[in-house]
Amino acid sequence: MAAFLPPGGAGTGTRTRLCLSNFAFGCELTGSTRSYTFKVDEEDDSDHILALCMICLADGAKDECNVVEVVGRNHQKQEIAVPVANLKLSCQPTLSLDSFQLQLPVTFHLASGSGPVRLSGQHQIMHRRALSEEEEESEEEEEREIAPIMPAKKERRRQ
Repeated sequence: MAAFLPPGGAGTGTRTRLCLSNFAFGCELTGSTRSYTFKVDEEDDSDHILALCMICLADGAKDECNVVEVVGRNHQKQEIAVPVANLKLSCQPTLSLDSFQLQLPVTFHLASGSGPVRLSGQHQIMHRRALSEEEEESEEEEEREIAPIMPAKKERRRQ
């Protein structure tokens, strides 16, 4: 999972604002195109997550087992392949993954079957951008406007 920096910046002295962008993702695996790799430019300093939502057989699929694997890296940076779907037209033509989040780069591979299998989801990007002087001033004003919360005073009962 990607780590996100706090709005104060990374100790560079400049304050940054975090902005989240979401984009639709989709690819198709077939007997002739068995793999698809999703990666981003290595020089991009934004955090990228691919949230896989749905894997389904497309029009023209045969009634055979279609196994889809995700090839990625584990926490020790070793490459691993994990089967995530086994689809068959007559019993399970679709699978909902409820935003299964993957760290990039990731490869989808049709391990068995001839497809076509479609994968869909969201490409989420967390951008960092430096705040302008005006934005910094307005944030400082907002911080000053918040009054501190004072603890309640306890009343003592006399007996």
